[in-house]
Amino acid sequence: MKRIYVGGQVILEDRIATDCNVVCLDGSIQAIERSSKRLDRSFERVDLNGMYLAPGFVDIHVHGGQGADFMDATVGAIQTASRAHLMHGVTTIFPTCTTGQPEQIASMLKAVKQTIQKQQANRSKVQLPRIGGVHLYGPYFSPEKVGCHSKEGCREPNAKEYNSYFRTKLIRIATCAAELPGAAEFYSAARKHGCLITCGHSNATWSEMATAFENGVRHVDHFWCAMSSVPSVRERMGFPMQASMAEFVLANPEMSTEVIADGCHLSPELLRFAWQMKSAKRLCLVSDCNRALDMPPGRYAFGNQDDKCWFWSDGQVGRSKSGGLASSILALDSMVRFMSGHTDIPLHEIVRMASLTPAERVGTAHRFGSIEPGKAEDLVILDQQLNVRSVMVGGVEVDTNNENQHPS
Repeated sequence: MKRIYVGGQVILEDRIATDCNVVCLDGSIQAIERSSKRLDRSFERVDLNGMYLAPGFVDIHVHGGQGADFMDATVGAIQTASRAHLMHGVTTIFPTCTTGQPEQIASMLKAVKQTIQKQQANRSKVQLPRIGGVHLYGPYFSPEKVGCHSKEGCREPNAKEYNSYFRTKLIRIATCAAELPGAAEFYSAARKHGCLITCGHSNATWSEMATAFENGVRHVDHFWCAMSSVPSVRERMGFPMQASMAEFVLANPEMSTEVIADGCHLSPELLRFAWQMKSAKRLCLVSDCNRALDMPPGRYAFGNQDDKCWFWSDGQVGRSKSGGLASSILALDSMVRFMSGHTDIPLHEIVRMASLTPAERVGTAHRFGSIEPGKAEDLVILDQQLNVRSVMVGGVEVDTNNENQHPS
């Protein structure tokens, strides 16, 4: 495969270039050349006609899409949800679990492994994004901050349980509330397995976060959502008031976090503030998307359908029975568009937060996340309104005709 992209706006790590061509060979980026250079006629020419060429998006926090949740724990569900996000420009995905029972999480991991094996053996007819690994998200949450997850599924970390997950070698991101008994041991085990270690759905104090930091935590999930604040810590700990996760993350330059930029979870000023405080190098865009992506408004199950943990999609966001927010129903391309349309953050930095920054946090930036020589030809063509027009994974163009795709 020999391909050269010309005539577009190339979104690089530090700028948008309008005077270069991107040369790819056998699924990898070979060079970024001045557009004045004579083109090699043996290469397929892709004329972008002024559109954007962006690196493929990397979603490190995502639960499902197009009617399927990763916790449904079948190969078909993994394929359906993953492919739904591929259509929105996500070329690397980290299926994310919920507060399921041990056997449910084990089944989810087994289905992910089988899906990866089918892809690697070229036995699947379904085009998928790269599955970078699993985000072990739950069940180790604080009941006070469970959000839309099943409260009955919350529990303290159990070494026998989580070590069985780590032994699969699928876990690349591991989350646990810092205040739970056994959290330090969980973080230590996750660190041994090379995971991005995160704190989420937590009512932790500054001092508990400091201990977590000593044990390897460098990231917290969806900032301002289902996380501690000074008032929530006061309710738990009394007076004097103490600092919370928010203050710890903002004050510590080594900590990264993520935002859900769907226009419903956070206002534009909060999104801009997070970027201003942490910079694009420490702030990730995530979808936190559930099975209602690309589905009509209605009632859906969050997590495994057998748990009957219902939420309602109104076409803009998921909502719990109480009316609170229950995860997003949009993919990363929508997050990029919202950030671009409602803040003054430069577009190349917004795209970085959806691609290179998450790739750096999970340790895969040497191959994915930006348009650089030596990296995979995982690319997205966006029109002037930042809608996805074409997707490449390893140089293979994605077939956007869903009728030709039959998850099994």
